[in-house]
Amino acid sequence: MSELFDAVDALVASRSPLPPPAQRKRLRQAHALTLDEVAAALGVRRATVGDWESGRTEPRPPQREAYARLLEQLAQLYPAPAAESVGAPQEDSAAPETFAGPAPTAAPVPAGGEPEAAASTASGNIPPPARTAVPAPPAASRPARTARPSQTSRHPGEKKAARANNPAPGGAYAHGPLLVLDADAGREVTGYGIGGLILDVPATSLPALVEWTLTEAQLGAARLHGCGKDADPLLVLTPTACERYGLPVELTEAERLAGRLGEGHKVIKQLKRANWQLTKRGFGPWARIYRPAQGSRRSCVQLCIPSWGALDDRAWGHAAQLQPAQLARVLGVYATRVMTPVGSTAVTGLELMTALNPPTRASEPDADGRRHAEHRPGSLGTEAMDPAPCEATDGHPVLAGLPRFHVRGPGERLFEEAYDWARDLTDSECMQRYLVGIDVNLAFGAAANGAVVGLASPPVHVTDPVFDPALPGSWLVDLSHVDPSRVRVAKQWRELDGDLLPSPFTPTGERPQGPAWYATPTVAYAVELGYDVTPLEAWVRPEAGRFLDGWYKRLRDAYVDTMADLGVAEKLPPREFLTAMEGYRSRDPEMEIVLDAIKMTVKGGIGKLQEKARGGGWKPGQSWPALARPTWRPDVRATVISRARINMHRKMLNLAAATGRYPVAVLSDCAVYAADGPSPLDVLPYGTDGKTVPGSFRLGVSPGMVKHEGTQSVLWGADVLEQLSADGRVANLARHIKTGEHAARDTGE
Repeated sequence: MSELFDAVDALVASRSPLPPPAQRKRLRQAHALTLDEVAAALGVRRATVGDWESGRTEPRPPQREAYARLLEQLAQLYPAPAAESVGAPQEDSAAPETFAGPAPTAAPVPAGGEPEAAASTASGNIPPPARTAVPAPPAASRPARTARPSQTSRHPGEKKAARANNPAPGGAYAHGPLLVLDADAGREVTGYGIGGLILDVPATSLPALVEWTLTEAQLGAARLHGCGKDADPLLVLTPTACERYGLPVELTEAERLAGRLGEGHKVIKQLKRANWQLTKRGFGPWARIYRPAQGSRRSCVQLCIPSWGALDDRAWGHAAQLQPAQLARVLGVYATRVMTPVGSTAVTGLELMTALNPPTRASEPDADGRRHAEHRPGSLGTEAMDPAPCEATDGHPVLAGLPRFHVRGPGERLFEEAYDWARDLTDSECMQRYLVGIDVNLAFGAAANGAVVGLASPPVHVTDPVFDPALPGSWLVDLSHVDPSRVRVAKQWRELDGDLLPSPFTPTGERPQGPAWYATPTVAYAVELGYDVTPLEAWVRPEAGRFLDGWYKRLRDAYVDTMADLGVAEKLPPREFLTAMEGYRSRDPEMEIVLDAIKMTVKGGIGKLQEKARGGGWKPGQSWPALARPTWRPDVRATVISRARINMHRKMLNLAAATGRYPVAVLSDCAVYAADGPSPLDVLPYGTDGKTVPGSFRLGVSPGMVKHEGTQSVLWGADVLEQLSADGRVANLARHIKTGEHAARDTGE
């Protein structure tokens, strides 16, 4: 019996009530306690206590009970003033100022152009800043449960409460952005939310579930921008929940290829009878169920069905196999730090751009006092835009006049891609013992920060232009005269071994031959290296801005916060950082999943800016659905990738100029160097003051800094080069440096 009592005590302690974040800070300051003193008493970091007081995170056992006791004693000594206590919101109340759960998240226009996404502005009216909160059901009528008897549960050994990185939210969406639904053997449905929240779900059919979600569940997330939309509630259905609501656990082969459930399925008929609609993509792994908006009222629920492939293992790892409470934690942290998922991480990354930088805003009142939607400066607008011919991908309608099998060369096509370059080892490098790989954190995200891109106006064609590094666009210019052996570094001319460095102007690292199209950052780098440029023509965008800055900042914070959860903090000295990185992924497997999803959100979001035609039936010259989006912008993608490649080259160049050390292989954001020791510190020359070569690689967790990718022996590298190099092309060691695994080339023998 004592074990049972201990378990009950632990369960109570895990839910120890806490005052609102603002009260926590007031009580500490009233007793003249510093953050350091509280942190030392509880055995946590100073920043952790600060996060508790700001509402950014909530304490977890065993600190939660001790922290609650501290605040309770302080509250007795320093009761809240009468003005504050009257009507003061309690924890988990519906007061917006105590909302500390999911970060405000907007519901942008889905990538597929679904009809309900624009419905809220169809009447010309702008919705109010936030949806009216649905009153919470009385506690006596539907209490939140902690657990069901194990004999009726499909997961008898599962702990019902997930560890919480974030508090149970308050405000208009008291139960957070999402629920993971699971059914037991008695067909009772339980919803698992963030912060260990557990709800009974009374709905017995899918239409009833949608109604309950919108009227009682208090799910959703506030908009990320004042001109955006609140995020729709997300319901994640486990296999048992699918069975409970009449859905198949898995799609048939035909349905999987179609990406959706058949139109004749009984559940789809139920939805239609209840006047619910599906978007153009139908009832697939990420289904959206809605009714056309009436005025400012938006009625839409997003479904996620992992057993149908909604959580791609390339981005989400084994998330689909997690227990419901664990999955709720993973998706809840992602929704809190990034946004509520609306599809794959790539789709979500693209939608995040619009959520943070909406295309419209409310106009000033007209003569009748009504406000209307108008273009919001700094955004990409609401209309799709044709690219410049050089920026268009093969098969785009703007290229319909080209011969059928015409292959465009560098003088016709903008080709800004990440590095894939390698060379043979020199004799001196073969005498060293190790090959050390270093990897840039969130390289594309860092490149997006500060990038000036074209906005809502179409490109303008100019002949014989004067190059302007502040003007985004594409430039036809000959850069073959740039000599990599003699360049300007830190405003001083330096002599280098140009054959040991990749060219900064091409993804293959080969020196360009004749005129070619380049994005503005690439041409600007040629000028930075000390060479004049004379463009022949250009497509430029005078209306420009830093559209991606907010996107970068949100994803940067999400990445850094998640790394902190895994035990890797910012601003660590180099050796401490490398020590913290050892085994960091195994410290919290669930946060490891979140970290990978964040990284894929960055890469996928940039990739979606140039989404290619997919599916059968499409022919070159025809349009495809992605072209209807204002966010189909290959020029923006080219700018980001150009900056990422140039940033990589600049770091390698500065390191070579200072140390005479050159990379032997570069693959996207990973560079491999020969060294006498196995550590990145054997490559990067850190001094006793903790500083390294200015403008070169720096060890750290922040985007743009580097981490250790892997180390192999030089003998391993020689073996890989011998086995995999073929047809005059050197095998890229950066592709295999992490694990050392490689497959021998098939010689046909």
